[in-house]
Amino acid sequence: MKATRWILLVGIAVVLIFAVPKLYDVVFKRSYGSEPAQAIENNDSVATFAGGCFWCMEPPFEKLDGVSEVVSGYIGGETENPSYEEVSAGGTGHIEAVQVYYDSEVVSYETLLDVFWRQIDPTDDGGQFVDRGDQYVSAIFYHSEDQKQAAMQSKEEIQNSSRFDQSIVTPIEEATTFYVAEDYHQDYYKKNELRYKFYRKNSGRDQFLDKYWGNDREVDIPEVKSTSYSKAELKEMLTPIQYEVTQEDGTEKAFDNKYWDNKEQGIYVDIVSGEPLFSSSDKYESGTGWPSFTKPLVPQNIVEKEDKSFFTVRTEIRSKEADSHLGHVFEDGPEPTGLRYCMNSAAMDFIPLDEMEEKGYGEYIETVKKGAESE
Repeated sequence: MKATRWILLVGIAVVLIFAVPKLYDVVFKRSYGSEPAQAIENNDSVATFAGGCFWCMEPPFEKLDGVSEVVSGYIGGETENPSYEEVSAGGTGHIEAVQVYYDSEVVSYETLLDVFWRQIDPTDDGGQFVDRGDQYVSAIFYHSEDQKQAAMQSKEEIQNSSRFDQSIVTPIEEATTFYVAEDYHQDYYKKNELRYKFYRKNSGRDQFLDKYWGNDREVDIPEVKSTSYSKAELKEMLTPIQYEVTQEDGTEKAFDNKYWDNKEQGIYVDIVSGEPLFSSSDKYESGTGWPSFTKPLVPQNIVEKEDKSFFTVRTEIRSKEADSHLGHVFEDGPEPTGLRYCMNSAAMDFIPLDEMEEKGYGEYIETVKKGAESE
């Protein structure tokens, strides 16, 4: 009887160790600390996200075109070179996170944000799914002011989407030292496929994401147009007035342009790059004869420059990626911003609401709809 009981206990222990991935790693893979991430040696940009267990955060980013590498690690704490055991025990102040290295000319930071939100429970401030504790909370760590603004706007859009029935608690913080996790954690889902699948299936992550995202779990990635065109190529692809406005800082005629009186719902994107610029929900009748908006749809896609032409000082508006001349902004607009973004129709392409999903701008649909409802 005792022998039978002993064999049963040993069998249970073996099952637990090999079936529960994290227990297996603690028992068999001793960690001796991590190392800070090295400086980027190529032209890649870097983004850092925390979404609970970093094993589950690598796959969705690694499959994206333009992403060269996704690294698991620890961020946010004060202990230098923390080990997996120390972080998972909750004593260092670090959070499990992933660092994403990407080519911003192929995949945008905004797209990475869209992917990020579809991996987490942004209403949970006590961990993520089966993993509990501050070391498993979600967070966005920004590396520049542009990333900060993009993350804040993205968070606001998620909050306003009414997709979740609780407040969005995912913090947005400045990135600090990122420590690369031990080798056996990198690409864990590839190296330990069976244990990873077992862990993920029983973590509750996919069940939650299916419930709240459904058919929207996969991100519709906008086609990224090349912004490195020669003058000859631009003259070939643009009409004469589009070229004059965007490349020669021209101005089209008032009341004689494509969108000045357009009242259809949708968004306005750069004619060269396709980057989203303005929403119909922020468009108003300014009486000037040019399409006018109270604010940009994506502020980080807008660049302001001092313009001293015509014996006065104005604020010119250009697109970030294509560097197209769009128009000017004036401080004589309506509330709530008091601004008038006076744009040239020739610098923009209009994407109707019913075509936004198909053309890769699905993430802005709720913003356009909510704007229309509030009018």
